[in-house]
Amino acid sequence: MEQSMAKVRNREEQGIGIGSASFEKDVLKLPLMAGGVMAAMVGLWGLTCLAAGLIQAGGPLSLMGAWFSAVMGG
Repeated sequence: MEQSMAKVRNREEQGIGIGSASFEKDVLKLPLMAGGVMAAMVGLWGLTCLAAGLIQAGGPLSLMGAWFSAVMGG
């Protein structure tokens, strides 16, 4: 019995058990990384859309003029 308690204590000291803080950190890393990747993808998509709009409109001033025209109903 003493040996099995020593093994359990040793596992807890090393942070191997299911309730350990290192396990909880590892479990939370995946959703945070996935969220970061998704945010980066949305940002790149937005930049791509902006670049496509600039090219289609013929430049930044033309794009702003077309935007104001669309917003004001002209």
